[in-house]
Amino acid sequence: MKHTTYMTESDPSHKRYLDVFRYSRRALELVWTTSKQLALIFAILTLIAGILPAAVAWIGQLIVDGVVTAIGQQQQTGTADTTFVLLFVIAEAGVVALIAGAQRGISTCQALLRALMGQRINTLILEKALTLKLSHFEDSEFYDKLTRARREASTRPLSLVTRTFGLVQNGISLVSYAILLVQFSPWTVLILIAGGVPEFLAEAKFSGDKFRLFRWRSPETRMQMYLETVLAREDYAKEVKLFRLGPLLLRRYRAIFEKLFAEDRKLTLRRDSWGFFLGLIGTVAFYGAYSWIALSAIKGVISLGQMTMYLMLFKQGQSAVSASLSAISGMYEDNLYLSNLYEYLEQEVPQQAGLMQCGPQPGDGVRLEQVSFTYPGAEEPVLQEVSFHLQPGESLALVGENGAGKTTLIKLLTRLYQPDSGRILLDGLDLQKWQADALRSRIGVIFQDFGRYQFKVGENIGAGDVNYFEDRQHWQQAAEKGMADSIIEKLPEKYDTQLGKWFKGGRELSGGQWQKIALSRAFMRSEADLLVLDEPTATMDAAAEATIFEHFRDLSRDKMTILISHRFSTVRMADQIIVIEKGRIVERGCHEQLMNQNGQYAYLFSLQAEGYR
Repeated sequence: MKHTTYMTESDPSHKRYLDVFRYSRRALELVWTTSKQLALIFAILTLIAGILPAAVAWIGQLIVDGVVTAIGQQQQTGTADTTFVLLFVIAEAGVVALIAGAQRGISTCQALLRALMGQRINTLILEKALTLKLSHFEDSEFYDKLTRARREASTRPLSLVTRTFGLVQNGISLVSYAILLVQFSPWTVLILIAGGVPEFLAEAKFSGDKFRLFRWRSPETRMQMYLETVLAREDYAKEVKLFRLGPLLLRRYRAIFEKLFAEDRKLTLRRDSWGFFLGLIGTVAFYGAYSWIALSAIKGVISLGQMTMYLMLFKQGQSAVSASLSAISGMYEDNLYLSNLYEYLEQEVPQQAGLMQCGPQPGDGVRLEQVSFTYPGAEEPVLQEVSFHLQPGESLALVGENGAGKTTLIKLLTRLYQPDSGRILLDGLDLQKWQADALRSRIGVIFQDFGRYQFKVGENIGAGDVNYFEDRQHWQQAAEKGMADSIIEKLPEKYDTQLGKWFKGGRELSGGQWQKIALSRAFMRSEADLLVLDEPTATMDAAAEATIFEHFRDLSRDKMTILISHRFSTVRMADQIIVIEKGRIVERGCHEQLMNQNGQYAYLFSLQAEGYR
């Protein structure tokens, strides 16, 4: 993982502040690649909006001086030429209209870019998710990183670019103001800039504090989101109501909010208090310059029109300085948050180097050679020196207590994880050397916690093979093999019936019906020669499970099959049975052999058989 240096407390503050601005260029590139046309229009309008305010102040001077001159002519001759005054008024109205049009155009560009950028960033986040390994999704620290990226970083790039363009706009305005103000005194420019610095320093300091608070409390924020899910999702609703969990979970939700709100309130009060008192410095500077300019006009050093112009310039300049410093402070904050996005997008993922699409020994089947594995962060290995050979046409059953390592073994077989030591071979070739798509096309798997997609029935089955995701013929063939066709025929729109309750007209299935849909999903991969069932029929009764596995065995006689089940009436059908205890193979053989050994398998079988008497 790449660590950002600004989070190191030992670094000098100025170094950390400058370091985070490295994301500004990347944000600009992101906006440019999202829509070059909008970005260009945005830049041009920003330039126009930056130059024209000084023109308004200058034309205002000409109007006031023209009015003063016309008043003098009226008093001396009884007539006055007002043509130029009216032309200047029309010119100022035109410039003001242009400014209004530019600002409206900027708002339009921001709205359009916000929509495009939101989609672009979310797409980048999801594309990155597709490249991650299963271990990332089982890591709580990674979930904190993902939560931070999704909550703020999808809007921060545009915010950063908007502030950058705003800074450019105000910078252009300040330069034009300074050109006019320096005619009165260079000191006014210095006063103008210096008056906003204290407030800026406070904003930058508290922006960093807010960001660090945001990072530290990611687990609490994620817990809040989880509690919202539990309280508002249909798959939790039954237990929440039955066990009266609602009030308890709602209290926990409120407690987290109160803790987070107390931290936010403390930071907000400190930030606004310091901002107010330091902002007074800028107010004092403005009114000091105001007095200076007014006294100069009284003494006749400048004209009334020039006084009007300088006061307008100074007031607008103060606003531009304040906006510029606020933009810089905001850019600092945006960069901090944007670091979350790139920290996630730059998450290092070891690339699977396999390129082979077939093994050197076709028909050799699956071999495990002294395979051991420990989950990241765990102290005890979940599998230790596991070895076996499964040939085409053979069936293998894995037996053992929960947590013995059976499902982990399947994750290794499907290359969702990589062994710490030992090898897993398919057709004589190490799984790590197989090209990923070629390997997974050979394997059909249904886990106990299979996905219940809020899709149409056919799409739920088609999910087993994305190449035929919308192929009705393959849906029907797979449904027949998975014994789901009789269920589907009774649904109102058959394969087009919406499943789940998230969307209008959705139908909910029973646990056993869902399992037949999932079993059909496994048969979508007609070319797969390794079929794995990891307790997918756990909620079915024994008779229904026996029927399904008998049907499954008939359809897969020329394939390799691996079965995990706690029902020994089903397990006994397998050609080879392996008993796993604490990650090690303690017994192996067929049903008769293991019963004759009178070991762990025989004990468990007899215990379960006794329960049926």
